[in-house]
Amino acid sequence: MAVVVNPFDPKTILLAKHAQHVVLVHFPVALLLTAVGFDLASEWLKKPALAVVARYNLAVAAVATIPVIVTGLLAWQWQLEGHKLRGILLQHLVLGGLSSVLIWLTWWMHTRAKSRTYRLPVELLAALVVAATAHLGGFLSGVNIPG
Repeated sequence: MAVVVNPFDPKTILLAKHAQHVVLVHFPVALLLTAVGFDLASEWLKKPALAVVARYNLAVAAVATIPVIVTGLLAWQWQLEGHKLRGILLQHLVLGGLSSVLIWLTWWMHTRAKSRTYRLPVELLAALVVAATAHLGGFLSGVNIPG
């Protein structure tokens, strides 16, 4: 007989072994992609105020990567009991770390650099790495499995 779990039970929400990572990961992804969109619009429309919006989105995205990384590492420890990572899970971990570094780098470049020469390519690279990380995460969660 299957166990029925109440989705609004605080124990289910707070103590699920991987649920926090799966939920929290969407915040930095959405904030980064929105920031890239605002920064591109700022460049295209010649409106510096949109670059300011992008910078604030990046700041929140960067901070949001911290709980995502922590919950990802905790899920690894709880579900796999710290066993050595291989395959897609290892690739997801490496790309996740790189994604976080690129988000922080992009935010730092927004706060320091006056020139957009390097900033936009780094933002687009960050978006691509985040997309690849999310794609692998979809396979791990079962979302991207065919059939």
